[in-house]
Amino acid sequence: MTPSRIPPNVLTIAGSDPSGGAGIQADLKTFSALGAYGTSVITALTAQNTRGVRGVHPVPPDFIEAQLDALLDDVHIDAIKIGMVASREVAETLRRVLERQRPRWIVLDPVMVAKSGDILVDNAGIAAVREILVPMADLITPNLPEAAVLLAGAVPETRAGMEILATGLRDLGAGAVLLKGGHLREDSSPDLLITPEALLWLEGPRVDTRNLHGTGCSLSSAITARLALGDSLPDAVAAAKSWLVDALADSHRLDVGQGQGPVHHFHAWW
Repeated sequence: MTPSRIPPNVLTIAGSDPSGGAGIQADLKTFSALGAYGTSVITALTAQNTRGVRGVHPVPPDFIEAQLDALLDDVHIDAIKIGMVASREVAETLRRVLERQRPRWIVLDPVMVAKSGDILVDNAGIAAVREILVPMADLITPNLPEAAVLLAGAVPETRAGMEILATGLRDLGAGAVLLKGGHLREDSSPDLLITPEALLWLEGPRVDTRNLHGTGCSLSSAITARLALGDSLPDAVAAAKSWLVDALADSHRLDVGQGQGPVHHFHAWW
């Protein structure tokens, strides 16, 4: 597939991270690093750093809708990444607006738990993601704890368990599922992609680093950018995973914070 414009316009709908490693900030850096023009709609402000989340301040749904309407009235969007959605009202707002002006690709990264372990979304928000946003998405990209929360089950400890969990997620209505296996106790870091046509394991090395802040945000944004640039879904996922491995491997070149630092989004440029 050939993109309609170079660079394509992509949108992130997510929360803000003052430390710059996750959320809106990570998404925009990723889009830029991969050659897409990034736009954004903010769903929540957070008070957080590399050591944890201190507070979450949701943006009112009517102002989220105002941001979306202003953007979509003016800019043609080729692909959207949806991250943190903290309430059912916000999920319903997104569905209503995007049903009117839906881009070719919607990638959903169901952000519910921070790398620090802090819970970012309440039970009503989790249900909204499961019932409203997952069926809208062409691809969802949960890690194992997030997938377990969505299905109200246990976190799998084996690849066989991942296949069962990913199939359950597809049954919720998602077009495809990328289940990230970084929480498995393996020397490698395998991810599982399930589409209507195939089941594909994507192998990758486990990078020895504490700089894991924003890895999920960055991976889903990289996939979104690659899809907007014209990649097929399997190719976009493979390219994004390879890019993230390099961003993790080079993260030691940054000196950001005293906790879990960010990946190096611009490792190929700086």
